Amino acid sequence: MKNTTSMLLTAGLIWILCCSGQAQAHFGMIIPSDSMVEQQDSRVLTLTLSFSHPFEGIGMEMVKPKAFGAVVAGKKQDLTGSLQQAQLMGQSAWTALFPIKRPGLYVFYMEPEPYWEPAEDAFIIHYAKTVVTAFGDDEGWDREIGLKTEIVPLAKPYGLYTGNVFQGTVKIDGTPAPYAEVEVEHYNRDDKARAPAETMITQTIQADQNGVFTYAAPAPGWWGFAALSTANFKLQHGGEDKDVEIGAVIWVRFHDWH
Repeated sequence: MKNTTSMLLTAGLIWILCCSGQAQAHFGMIIPSDSMVEQQDSRVLTLTLSFSHPFEGIGMEMVKPKAFGAVVAGKKQDLTGSLQQAQLMGQSAWTALFPIKRPGLYVFYMEPEPYWEPAEDAFIIHYAKTVVTAFGDDEGWDREIGLKTEIVPLAKPYGLYTGNVFQGTVKIDGTPAPYAEVEVEHYNRDDKARAPAETMITQTIQADQNGVFTYAAPAPGWWGFAALSTANFKLQHGGEDKDVEIGAVIWVRFHDWH
């Protein structure tokens, strides 16, 4: 009887831990110091790259990204060499400075090294991006930049008021992903936001048959949208082939009306 009770307690604990792990969504993060650079603003952006649970403020170790760059006027610039190691949420993160020299639209992107997640028995690769407009130039905010998987905006990914709708198309290898699952989470930077229930920390949307999803942010600040799928390739871990979760992530800032 004691052995049976012990086994039940152990099983219950495992179930609780598993459920707790599922409640914490992973997000690749790329956050600029400004999303709309105006004449009176600093001409140097600080970009912070990390891998975390943004609402709960729980960081995960992040090695130097495989790729980090900017797309300006349709051309890619490799910025990997500008990365400096930093700390965020108690874990390794990366920062870079980027000077804004002229009006334009700047799309910053990151491809991290694969992250092994034992709880999922899989690797995770989140292809993250964010868009910055400088001095009122907003040509090209809806263009793809050629990531393995990508959210292509259907609404400007900057200059949005709280409550405005953000809409995007999920693509994998340039093709819309029907009924893709999109996780949405607020970057709780100052740790002041509280969710009424644990299940509300991460919102989940299903895209339509054309890969299009829609979301209205209920609060100002940075919101991450992560469209998750299983890659068409596997990676080795411990001598075995393992699945790879790939995420198309875009970070969008919403502003209160004043």
